[in-house]
Amino acid sequence: MTSRGQIAFVDDEPDLCAAAADWLESSGFAVATWSDPVRALAEIDPARCDVVLTDLRMPDLPGDRLMAGLRARDADLPVILMSAHADVPVAVAAMREGAHDFIEKPYMAEYLVAVLDRAVEWRRLRREIAQARAPQTRRDRVDQRLIGRSPAMAHLREAVLQLADVPVDLLLTGDAGTGRETLARLIHDISRRARRQFVALDCAAIPEGALEAELFGHERGALPGTSTERASRFEFATGGTIYLAGIQALSSGLQARLIRVLQDRAVVRLGGNAPRPVDVRLIASTTGDLAGQARQGGFRQDLYFRLSSAGLRVPSLAERPEDIAALYAQFLTEAAARFRRPAPEPGPAEMEVLRARAWPGNLPQLQAAAERHVLGLRDDSGRGPMPSATPDDRLPLPRRVAVFEAQVIAEALARCGGSSAAAAELLGVPRRTLNEKIARYGLREGDGA
Repeated sequence: MTSRGQIAFVDDEPDLCAAAADWLESSGFAVATWSDPVRALAEIDPARCDVVLTDLRMPDLPGDRLMAGLRARDADLPVILMSAHADVPVAVAAMREGAHDFIEKPYMAEYLVAVLDRAVEWRRLRREIAQARAPQTRRDRVDQRLIGRSPAMAHLREAVLQLADVPVDLLLTGDAGTGRETLARLIHDISRRARRQFVALDCAAIPEGALEAELFGHERGALPGTSTERASRFEFATGGTIYLAGIQALSSGLQARLIRVLQDRAVVRLGGNAPRPVDVRLIASTTGDLAGQARQGGFRQDLYFRLSSAGLRVPSLAERPEDIAALYAQFLTEAAARFRRPAPEPGPAEMEVLRARAWPGNLPQLQAAAERHVLGLRDDSGRGPMPSATPDDRLPLPRRVAVFEAQVIAEALARCGGSSAAAAELLGVPRRTLNEKIARYGLREGDGA
């Protein structure tokens, strides 16, 4: 069972969002809904969306402005506008502004499904045309999405290229925030399964009973209060990839059912007897010591060995400090585009501060620091837009001293409004000496006083 398309549904009425999600999903679409159009603009990823269906008249951000913001990021993204106050001039204006179609409320469900089918097909054709016009090698895509010049990342990129089309299930290990789901999506996107669904599920975030129904589906009446059947996530992902994060959280019973699906390449829904064939690749991930759990009996050894035969480990930022500058620059660029602000250009001393800092939260923590920098917000210590440094013992003493000196000078300049004369007086050093250090650390051009 494959999805008819990825739909983003936006309406400021939560009840309408919930109802639309129910009947669109029952029609075979994968649906994400937003009742806040501002959040929708920030969170909708055009790369993972086939069609946007949005109300026209909404507070804070009308549908036509939402459409403009999304199509500024992807001009080929089909946006269908809906309105209960439609007339010919409104519809014509919407189409002139770039709407793919216009639907008047109330609408017939069958009509909307037909409109969505046409829009999804148009979207897929546009993607195929774009890919044909701008061919990109697998290596190009891997290099763009796995940023870094460290040996660890170079090794990971090569492993991804080697394993992308090998018909084997995978286990990704690494600390929280290292980008395991991003890696799983990349493997899917460069594989022969890329045209089918990528289905992600966080096993650690869902109660066991609900998780079993999500994973394996259920027949009508199999669970209390259910009057309809539900397809399993494996059925939704057939032909594509299913990604299970936090696989260590699976109970022994769910592990047994999972290994059966992987062995038989078929799933039996709860309350059913008939096996339903599935063609799916499993990519699982964990932050824990799954090998240790398997040795101690906390995780099935047969399932562990099946997954770990082609395991990949995603390095933390602590293991690749030489990549932090490139990652931070990328996050700055993305944040500047999202917030519509100029991207800051950190100097060498500021980058030294970043490399010296501990990043236990890994990529999300670094990304948050970049976003705060773009917004001009102070870090948690209240000492300026750049994060404060906490050098560790990996740095030689001269570099650690330079990091602290650069940070002290940057803070003094910030307090003095950029005046090097005032900063020199505050620090008790000659102005010429301070200007030499400003130039050495790349804190700014000239003295600016």
